[in-house]
Amino acid sequence: MTYGGDYGGRRPPTGPRQPPRGPRQHQSAQMMPIPGREQQRRPQQGPRPPRQGPPPGQQPPRRPQGGPPPRPPKRRRWGFGRVLTALVTVFLLFLGATWLYLEFSINRIDALPDYDGKPAAGEGTNWLIVGSDSREGLTPEEEERLVTGNTGGQRTDTIMLAHVPDNDTAPTLLSLPRDSRVEIPGHGTNKINAAFSFGGAPLLAQTIEQATGLRIDHYAEIGFGGFANVVDAIGGVEMDIPNEMRDTKTGVVIPAGVQELDGAQALGFVRMRYSEATPRSDLDRVANQRKFIGAMVGEMASPGTLLNPFHLFPLLSAAPDALTMDSGDHLHHLVGLALAMRGISSGGVVTTTVPVTSSSAENWDEQKSEQLFDALRTDKPVPDSVIVN
Repeated sequence: MTYGGDYGGRRPPTGPRQPPRGPRQHQSAQMMPIPGREQQRRPQQGPRPPRQGPPPGQQPPRRPQGGPPPRPPKRRRWGFGRVLTALVTVFLLFLGATWLYLEFSINRIDALPDYDGKPAAGEGTNWLIVGSDSREGLTPEEEERLVTGNTGGQRTDTIMLAHVPDNDTAPTLLSLPRDSRVEIPGHGTNKINAAFSFGGAPLLAQTIEQATGLRIDHYAEIGFGGFANVVDAIGGVEMDIPNEMRDTKTGVVIPAGVQELDGAQALGFVRMRYSEATPRSDLDRVANQRKFIGAMVGEMASPGTLLNPFHLFPLLSAAPDALTMDSGDHLHHLVGLALAMRGISSGGVVTTTVPVTSSSAENWDEQKSEQLFDALRTDKPVPDSVIVN
């Protein structure tokens, strides 16, 4: 039997069948490069460096499709709160260092020792404040500038009692005229400032306690040079001088009017008693001393001093050498006194002198003096009838 068709009448070859071919792969057509053109398009390059990939076993982070690129971590900025906290911390450290410096730099003596017959403690707190006219430590040039004279020994131009009550009664600043004649233990009757010459601060404190019946709790002393240095450190103290002050004994002249008194002028002002402006002699002098202390304390506590480094740092430097306190006193006691005495110039502090019988201020008025001392001892208001200005 004969087959026709595509095989031309022949039988198809026999044998194993071939697997069917897959789809035909088409090769993309490529243009043959034109000689010389390829060199113009691409500059000759060396071998490419190997691509830097992640270490084996680590895959680079994948960025979300269409998302923004990752932001770098934000730097911590100093906000207002952190800046304020830092400033407060620095201020507290400065305040603490200053406090310690003053606490351990102030001169101290045993000014208030115990003795038989010492008055019992009363109400409130009593300070003995002394202005010493000792020339110790002053150079000849400083003595000439301050017009101290050449008096030897140790004396007091200023003796005051500051009473700080425990209740809402006004504080009192009391002057004791230096020529007051009182009983000095072991030395008979003499002027009160002689006690300082005989036995220094301890004998003066005992003399005052025995004469007034008031127990003294704290002691503060400042000398000529220290007083002038403190005034100069705060840039002077403003005072209103009603009339020209011309001391016929020392030659110190202070013109009338509102003015800033420097250290030398301030010392002349608080010591002056031989002038037409001080007709009551020592009574006028102690009144001027209280007036000046009020103005000076106000100046020292003002923002113009505390916030001005050109005044604050000289004051901190001058204060330790200028001041002497009792061995049992501390800086917080002195701060409490300063706060209580701030009201002198505004009338918030009672200022007076021990009542005397004459302008010489040698003898105290016994009845009025006892009323005054009793009011201080019991924290009662000082009667107007015993106030002497």
